[in-house]
Amino acid sequence: MRRSPIPGLVLADGWLAPFEREIKGRLRLFDAQLERICRRSGSLPDFARAYAHMGFNRDAATGEWIYREWAPGARELYLIGDFNNWDRGATPLHRLASGVWETRLPAETLHHGQRVKVHVVGADNQHRDRIPAWIRYTQQDAVTYDYCGIIWEPEQPYIWKNTRWNPARIKTPFIYEAHVGMAGEEGCIHSYREFADAVLPRVAKLGYNVVQLMAIQEHPYYGSFGYHVSSFFAPCNRFGTPEDLKYLVDTAHGMGIAVLLDVVHSHAVKNVAEGLNNFDGSGGQYFCAGERDSRHPDWDSCLFDYGREEVLEFLLSNLRWWLEEFRFDGFRFDGVTSMLYLHHGHEPFGSLDCYFNTQVNLNAVTYLQLAATLVQQVRPGAFAIAEDMSGMPGLCRPVDEGGFGFTHRLAMGLPDYWIKLLKEKKDEEWSVGDIWYTLINRRYGEANIAYAESHDQALVGDKTIAFRLMDAEMYTHMSCDTPSIIIDRGMALHKMIRLATLAAGGEGWLNFMGNEFGHPEWIDFPREGNGNSYQYCRRQWSLVDNKLLRYRYLNAFDAAMVELAKQRELLAARPARPLNMDEQNQVMAFERGGLLFVFNWNGSQAIPDYKLPAPTHGEWQVVLDSDDVRFGGMGRQDTGITHFTDKQQKLSLYLLPRTVMVLAPRYQSTRPY
Repeated sequence: MRRSPIPGLVLADGWLAPFEREIKGRLRLFDAQLERICRRSGSLPDFARAYAHMGFNRDAATGEWIYREWAPGARELYLIGDFNNWDRGATPLHRLASGVWETRLPAETLHHGQRVKVHVVGADNQHRDRIPAWIRYTQQDAVTYDYCGIIWEPEQPYIWKNTRWNPARIKTPFIYEAHVGMAGEEGCIHSYREFADAVLPRVAKLGYNVVQLMAIQEHPYYGSFGYHVSSFFAPCNRFGTPEDLKYLVDTAHGMGIAVLLDVVHSHAVKNVAEGLNNFDGSGGQYFCAGERDSRHPDWDSCLFDYGREEVLEFLLSNLRWWLEEFRFDGFRFDGVTSMLYLHHGHEPFGSLDCYFNTQVNLNAVTYLQLAATLVQQVRPGAFAIAEDMSGMPGLCRPVDEGGFGFTHRLAMGLPDYWIKLLKEKKDEEWSVGDIWYTLINRRYGEANIAYAESHDQALVGDKTIAFRLMDAEMYTHMSCDTPSIIIDRGMALHKMIRLATLAAGGEGWLNFMGNEFGHPEWIDFPREGNGNSYQYCRRQWSLVDNKLLRYRYLNAFDAAMVELAKQRELLAARPARPLNMDEQNQVMAFERGGLLFVFNWNGSQAIPDYKLPAPTHGEWQVVLDSDDVRFGGMGRQDTGITHFTDKQQKLSLYLLPRTVMVLAPRYQSTRPY
């Protein structure tokens, strides 16, 4: 492949010129790895189809079962299960080239629903029963809690209905982040089908066009939020079967909603009984060897060896599996910062040198470039969103330019900023300039997903924005007929914070399930410390459905701001530009997509006849007002009034405390003043 002498990443950002050699070096590593892959398999997508060869598959000609497992350090492997009464010596595998083991069984030997494991005599001479690495479904025994692999070959496979769905139709993602198990009101683990039938209609009604699902890959500990994965090709059995998950995805597509998988390739659970750790007894295999490199210092989990071709094959095939078998529309890649650096994000990122020094994990860089490339080749128009807090340049630039090829990156500094602001300062002390700088401080030319809070801020030990603003008052004063200054303030700021973040913070928007209506309390998974209670591991939809409570007002405002942003193609427009930053009055005004956003953060001062610059001459109309009675406000503005610019192209507005107005041009004048 011929490339420009100077990487496009450097041409686009002159500050990266001192690192041209490092960027070219990354490109050479990517090209070399891709060439090796294509020489071996023909193409990257073919390389990433190893699930058709590894694990359990049927011979297309004879129908017999073929089971293959990569275990290069193992001494012996035996397939065990219901089919042979768990006899550990009855069904041996024989070793092939490259450390792959194989056994062939008559077509009628294995049946749908049967339990299986593989007995491994490891390099350390230890005998262990393991879950097959490429297994496509698992189940846990209700009494012994033992996990087993399950042969999944239903007589009536799921028949897809919305076969013409194409994720490329979604140009701007409005993402609803969700966890299936805690998506219901009852204190239990909820199912894929319950989510499809009960929650997806809410998502569609709110105007969101993407659902991002957490905790789908199988994980032994429910409270890990799905981030300690054990079986990478198996959907979580707690929520239902693989066919149930397909029903969820298909139902979403029928509503015009794309579905993303929160994929975890940054680490894996250290459990030996359920996971991949020390699978062949060599102490490494899928993961880095050595005590320092093999464990994540914060997560107590195993770190993949991205420099090993078999690991690349496993992880890339995993991506293609979810895209093709379950028709996901892309991924949110978890823990990208941890992957990118050998220090896993434990060192500060104060200069550009931090992104190109010897602490960068070049093997992980190449893997991420391959992953983002594969996603587009297998499912054109799919999303690849990177969770990176370091600000690595080029994450969302094409690989040919020296970038990584992701479609979007999470604007992780925004929720951190809002929580810090709410914790440390009274809103009377907030600086509009500081708010503005935080909202717009990102790598332009790389699409950002803006969000004010995600699941991270909802976990026990932290608080959502709503709970931080209103706290205990939410238990006693959310009734519409119960006055409360605290609730009034909290609801006003909740609406303003979310709209400011959506309008100026990026090229996409993300909301965590329930935060749109200010869901009270935190998320606390059942555990020994809370008596294994589900009280805080659910979503109380009855709160927003109850017309006597104020939650519905926040819900209505969220739907209105999303609808406005979609109608006006706001997030596809050029970045927001400031028009007025008034520190004394705490007034912030900016333009984006031809709309004028005017925020009065002041909590006590109404300002009549406030003059501020308009984007254009002409007539302006209020199209969204946070003080509208529909949104729990007092309805003090007459939104039917037309506002006219004066000779200096300024508007005169009545600004109410803790409110935001959005104005759109009704008529743009071209006559001279």
